[in-house]
Amino acid sequence: MARRFDIGTHVLRFWEDEGLLVPERDGAGRRRYGEAEVVRVAAIVRNKAAGMTLEQIRILLDSEAEGRQAVLQAHLDDIAERMRSMELWRAMTEHALRCRAHDVTNCPRYKAFLADLLDDSRPRPALPPEPTAEEMAALGHPPAS
Repeated sequence: MARRFDIGTHVLRFWEDEGLLVPERDGAGRRRYGEAEVVRVAAIVRNKAAGMTLEQIRILLDSEAEGRQAVLQAHLDDIAERMRSMELWRAMTEHALRCRAHDVTNCPRYKAFLADLLDDSRPRPALPPEPTAEEMAALGHPPAS
């Protein structure tokens, strides 16, 4: 299973500890992943890539979870905002690629892409949340020293 999705076995165990996976066990206690678990792992991998937290994914995979619709709508809203941001980043990068200014930070059009960050009277855009230590460990990243 880990090889199929290019993730570490420790990630699968972490997801199992978190209650996201409940694989069957054979007589020797080894995990046996059936089709249902394959689909769940695929859903977890894809939704993590889409920016969902493990808690959001837990709610997604639980059809009877309270607040499921609200969590999913909030995630859709987040995706829409990230897509707007990505369009801006793309346009900004395309301009930088074509810009004739030696230093793009001196280009008025390039600065226009940064206007919301340069205007002290406007609130700063929120940064995405940092992954938890557990999520980082599950992805194979050692803890910061």
